[in-house]
Amino acid sequence: MLEYVPAWLGKALSGQRAGHGNLVAADPAVGSDTGRIDLASPAFADGARLPVRFTADGEGVSPPLVWTGIPDGTKSLALIVEDPDAPTPSPLVHAIVWGLEADDGRLAEGAIMPDGDGGANGDVGRNSYFREGWLPPDPPTGHGEHDYVFQLFALSGATAPGATPGRGAFVEAIAGHVLAVGILRGTYSRGEPSGTSSFDPGTGPVAGLA
Repeated sequence: MLEYVPAWLGKALSGQRAGHGNLVAADPAVGSDTGRIDLASPAFADGARLPVRFTADGEGVSPPLVWTGIPDGTKSLALIVEDPDAPTPSPLVHAIVWGLEADDGRLAEGAIMPDGDGGANGDVGRNSYFREGWLPPDPPTGHGEHDYVFQLFALSGATAPGATPGRGAFVEAIAGHVLAVGILRGTYSRGEPSGTSSFDPGTGPVAGLA
C-alpha cells in the first residue's frame, strides 16, 4: 500500500518515525533484566537488507527464522516484528505469533500466515493492517531505510492475550513474564541505496539486545 506514496511525500516525511525506543523489547513494562536468545535467519544476516522476496515488492512471504538458547523455565515463546521507522505514532506491526513451543526451534519461510492456512506452530495475531499473518515490508519511496525488528520472547507464563492478539494485548500478556529476548534486524528501503539506517544496536534504546 505504501508503495503508492509519492516520492516527494516520502522524502518530506523522512524525519517522522515511530522510534526504536517504542519497540516492545524497549518497553520497561516488559522487563529489561533478561537473558538473551540467539535469533537468526538463514535468509539474511543481522542488520542486512531483506531479500525482495519477503517484501511487498516480491512474493511477500515471511522469512525463515531459527533460534537457540531458550532458558530453563520457559513455558512458551512469542514473536513480534515491528518497523520503528514507520511515519506513525507507534512502530508498525508486521507480525505476531503467540504460543510457540518452548524449545530451540524454527519457523519455515512463509510460515507466518493466517490461522487455518497452516504454517506457524502457534496462534498468529493481527498486524497493523488488522489482518492475521505477515505484513510484507512496504516503506514509502524516499523515506529512507527502515529497520524491521524481529523480537522473540521466552515467557515463564503469561496472561492469555485472547484470539488473534494485536500489539496492545501482546504487550499486556507478556509484561512481567519475560525470561529472555532475541533480536534480529533486517532493513529495507525504496528509491535510495541501502546502508543509511541510523540505528546502532550498540548504543540505541535496545542496546545489548541486538
